[in-house]
Amino acid sequence: MSGTLAGRTAVITGASRGIGRAIARRLAQEGCDIAGIYRNGHEEAESLAAEIRDLGRRAWMVSADVSSPESLDECFNTLGREIDSVDFLVSNAASGVLRPALDMNLRHWRWCLETNALALDLLAQRAVARMPRGSRIIALSSLGAARAMPGYAFVGASKAALESLVRSLAQELAPRGITVNAVSAGVVNTAALDAFPDGEALRAEFRRRSPAGRVLEPEDVAGAVYLLCLPESLLVNGHTLVVDGGYSISG
Repeated sequence: MSGTLAGRTAVITGASRGIGRAIARRLAQEGCDIAGIYRNGHEEAESLAAEIRDLGRRAWMVSADVSSPESLDECFNTLGREIDSVDFLVSNAASGVLRPALDMNLRHWRWCLETNALALDLLAQRAVARMPRGSRIIALSSLGAARAMPGYAFVGASKAALESLVRSLAQELAPRGITVNAVSAGVVNTAALDAFPDGEALRAEFRRRSPAGRVLEPEDVAGAVYLLCLPESLLVNGHTLVVDGGYSISG
């Protein structure tokens, strides 16, 4: 089975569930071998690997903490025995604490920043030596990077830091022929949304205000990531691609 990205290898964090799983599936459908990095959900990761292999692709699943340099060193040492190059690096894994800013502490700040922003730099440090010219790094952000949302203060700040880091990495890695971009998604219908105290209200409000009239599905975000992997996006660099059905342009 061939595809537009045949013969390429993608490393995707947070791959076992939600958006990361959808990205892994889409890139595999387009021809990529997939190396998935996950924190929890071994059975889900292995079922994803089986799906990818059924498509005729190779798949590897490694458990790691993306905020830990030591954990990622071990992870990339393991992957290095299996893959020769990394054509696409997708920093998707995310976590955070959903509380008002005045209720947060230093541990919460570090948790959000290290998992959602620092991880991108840690991943790039370990992957770049294996990335040929024309490779892509793509980070997953959210509308909270630019908009105030109740209980989202530290997560939003970490996503804003992520987008700033994307721009800096894009500048640094351009001479190597590697582009760095972000995809900022609106409200996505995943299990993670259920962790919000007002998840259903968020869904309803997004549907009401979005010109598209619906929340996003993980596959919508995966499609945007795929676009940034195509040869036609070679000169898109340091950009945050908003995928929200037009929500952010509505009054």
